[in-house]
Amino acid sequence: MTLQASTTQPTRRDTELDQALSACRSAFWIMALFSVIINMLLLTQPIYMLQVYDRVLTTGHIETLVTLTGLAAVALLLLGALEALRSAVTVRIGCWLYDRLGPVLLTHGVNARLLGDSAGAQPLRDLSQIQSFIATQGLTVFFDAPWVPVFVILIWMLHPVLGTLALCSAIILFGLTVANDLLTRKPNLTANLAQISATQQAEAAIRNAEVVCAMGMLPDIIQRWKVTNATSQRAVRTSAELGGVLVGLTKFVRFLVQIAALGLGAWLVLRGELSPGAMIAGSILLGRALAPVELAMSVWRGFSSARIAYGRLKQRLQNATAQVARTRLPAPMGRLAVENITYVLPQDRRAVLRNISFAVEPGEAVAVIGPSAGGKSTLCRLLVGTAMPSSGQIRIDGSQIDHWDQSQLGEFIGYLPQDVELFAGTIRENIARMGQVDDQAVVEAAMMAHAHELIQHLPQGYETQIGDGGAGLSGGQRQRLGLARAVYGSPRLIVLDEPNANLDQAGESALAATLHELKMQGTALIIVGHRPSTLAQADKILLLKDGRLELFGPREQILQTLRGLAATNGRSGTVPMHKPSGAAVDGAETPEGVSVVGTPSMSAVSSEAPEHTRCAQ
Repeated sequence: MTLQASTTQPTRRDTELDQALSACRSAFWIMALFSVIINMLLLTQPIYMLQVYDRVLTTGHIETLVTLTGLAAVALLLLGALEALRSAVTVRIGCWLYDRLGPVLLTHGVNARLLGDSAGAQPLRDLSQIQSFIATQGLTVFFDAPWVPVFVILIWMLHPVLGTLALCSAIILFGLTVANDLLTRKPNLTANLAQISATQQAEAAIRNAEVVCAMGMLPDIIQRWKVTNATSQRAVRTSAELGGVLVGLTKFVRFLVQIAALGLGAWLVLRGELSPGAMIAGSILLGRALAPVELAMSVWRGFSSARIAYGRLKQRLQNATAQVARTRLPAPMGRLAVENITYVLPQDRRAVLRNISFAVEPGEAVAVIGPSAGGKSTLCRLLVGTAMPSSGQIRIDGSQIDHWDQSQLGEFIGYLPQDVELFAGTIRENIARMGQVDDQAVVEAAMMAHAHELIQHLPQGYETQIGDGGAGLSGGQRQRLGLARAVYGSPRLIVLDEPNANLDQAGESALAATLHELKMQGTALIIVGHRPSTLAQADKILLLKDGRLELFGPREQILQTLRGLAATNGRSGTVPMHKPSGAAVDGAETPEGVSVVGTPSMSAVSSEAPEHTRCAQ
């Protein structure tokens, strides 16, 4: 499980898309068989016309006419049944592909998002585009097109002159199809990419509706969307207009050719070189021979969009890191060890964390403090496995975190990020992490998070429906429910990133009680925050500044060190850097057990010192 972007060129391999299409091979063979029988049955009409004109009309046998008509009706009934079956097969192939690849693409989308990919649900929309093309007549073109030469040969057998006309018209229409592809490929690609960008802008605006409306940003956002959308619409118009001209030209050529076939056939009949039945049959065969070409022109835009979507999906899956099946490890106790980890952003190669080392035992709570942009939230992401360190190791009960199966490890980890996201569904389902609901465990988690009373005041209690993203709930309510979700199932390691950011005084008291109960249960806790209520429950404090571990040790000793440093800064305005553990800090001994990698500057601690002091008092 490595989410870190690789700088090496990925090895070409069969993707899940290739494997899924390969699994459809038998269905494609069935479609090919149906197409063979269908195209053979399409000879019913020209053969019927040939026999009626050349045998029935010349002999006057009614019995022959009745027999021919009955056989033709049976053949056409079978033709209709096979067409319906072939259509059902294409629909089932499309649905099966979506069912097979949907979870794969959703998984890759989630993992890609952790690396900063903004594609969102676009891969699923691409898959839907492919499904739509397969489920329509577009796919049948590929099975009917190989029969064009067969029909041309049959026409040639009726008369070489008609065969020459059929061959020339097929070549002309094929040339128009190629021209359609060459002229519309670039506009279609431009329209596709611009439409994706416009959709993402619209989704972002809707997702941040409160900010957009509160600060009057909507007109400017609409203007930006209109610029992007205009690019898409210009490309759509260009593609549609060019395609329309070529489709119109194709219809003109086809109708003209059919008229020419009838005229040429009549001329041959008058010369005695062709029978009237052969003339009618040749015209029908010519129409059938050219039908796949005209159908290809009409579905070309859908084919072009599906081809672009297929290429994008294949590239995405090819570049994705293959998931390795992991051995299920014993349930952890919650012993966390961080060993010299460094994390470099994949996008700009900037180090966010450098050489961080510390350990947490079950039942211990570590408060992570430090100025903004110091790497606290990144450290949280690394600890729960949503990002992998560029170097160093994170171990849970001695096992590297990337040796765990993420689904298994997730059962033993609780995580409350800064921005709490809830899912559409009931409160009960959200607390149960959208999995199999254990009512007793849900209620226990809610009580542990001191959210049970809050839930009981909602209209439907635990069955209250939550809108997408927790719409209708306050920030504090979302945070309390997010905490209940984090403690669901009694995880052994819980990471809380600013858990009291949206809580009032009562909420903070409830949080402090929750933290105390979790410690009593032997849960290892990592808590990001500076408030006294948070630090009061901490056994140790870890100070991060500019991605470096500045201080780590028992709470009271760290607070004493910070007070001393604040006093030192107040006297001299300077602080000696990189004092070793136990060394004097401006004449004062650093308390035993406190690791001072590099003492913070005044700006790093001055704003925190009053709260730390109050907490200590």
